Amino acid sequence: MTLRPDELTAADAEAAYAAGVTREALLDAAAVCALFSMIVRLADALGWDVPPADALRARAPAMLEGGYALPPA
Repeated sequence: MTLRPDELTAADAEAAYAAGVTREALLDAAAVCALFSMIVRLADALGWDVPPADALRARAPAMLEGGYALPPA
């Protein structure tokens, strides 16, 4: 979907369905792919970096508890 979306056909969706993927799951996967692609492009354009693994691990408990929302300033 990311590199050659014009090459996807109904046969690709049918192959996913034949493998047991539901229509809802395929739509969800397409939405996740599209959103991830947009986020990556924004990150590249704005110079955002992925924090080091230690910083992500330190933030993980708070994200699990309250989602991705930052605390009020």
